Amino acid sequence: MVIDPRARRVDGESVRIARDVLSAGAGGEVRVCVLEQGEALPKALARGNGRQLVIVGDDRALLRAVRMLHSEGHLSARPLGVVPVGGSTAVASALGVPTDAVAASRAVLTGRTRRLDVLTDDAGGVVLGTLGIPAPRGRGPASGWWRAVPFPRPPRQGRPRGRAEQRLRVEADGRLLADQDRPVAEVSVRAADGLADVVVRPGPREVEVRARASSVTVSGPTGFSYRANAVDLGPTRARTWTVLPGALHLAGAAP
Repeated sequence: MVIDPRARRVDGESVRIARDVLSAGAGGEVRVCVLEQGEALPKALARGNGRQLVIVGDDRALLRAVRMLHSEGHLSARPLGVVPVGGSTAVASALGVPTDAVAASRAVLTGRTRRLDVLTDDAGGVVLGTLGIPAPRGRGPASGWWRAVPFPRPPRQGRPRGRAEQRLRVEADGRLLADQDRPVAEVSVRAADGLADVVVRPGPREVEVRARASSVTVSGPTGFSYRANAVDLGPTRARTWTVLPGALHLAGAAP
């Protein structure tokens, strides 16, 4: 069990509860690692010696662990549990993880392990759930806009407020879905069933384009922002996302 220091500062009682429930349920066979300021996460996780990892912390702690395991090639080899404690828990909640410390801890002990597809990008990032372009304006990290479900259709009367159309080139496995000669209102990408569901929405009077692909590349002459893992990222001029089928083994999450 790896305890993020922010979780202890924000909600030490929930951390204690998670530790007690996990230790009791595992017959005391729980090795606890409390990260201290400045301690490298890779060293902390390496002490697990192949055991199942349980992260006690917020979305940032979960994503740091996922990125680290991916960078070392161990993401699909080690089941990962999470007990959401601390700041934003929108990502964990969208993945089906209980947000209550007791329920989440019990789910890790008794729940089945789900294999989830993830998106990885050419900058070393990992996306859990749906990403959207552009990043919505004026919304915080816990916005309900980000969900691990298919991207909702916009109202028929026009594009969503506050999102300007932009010139983007979108390719799915080399197939051109949009080019810079026409404006694009929205793009969404979500890993599901081994491939990425890609939706490109042009202006309000044009038909959206859908595709299934293993790799998606988006580029734009002036750069673009995007929202992934409940966080706004960018701007960047180009980014490629690739699907890793079943790469994340998440323990205790509801289907």
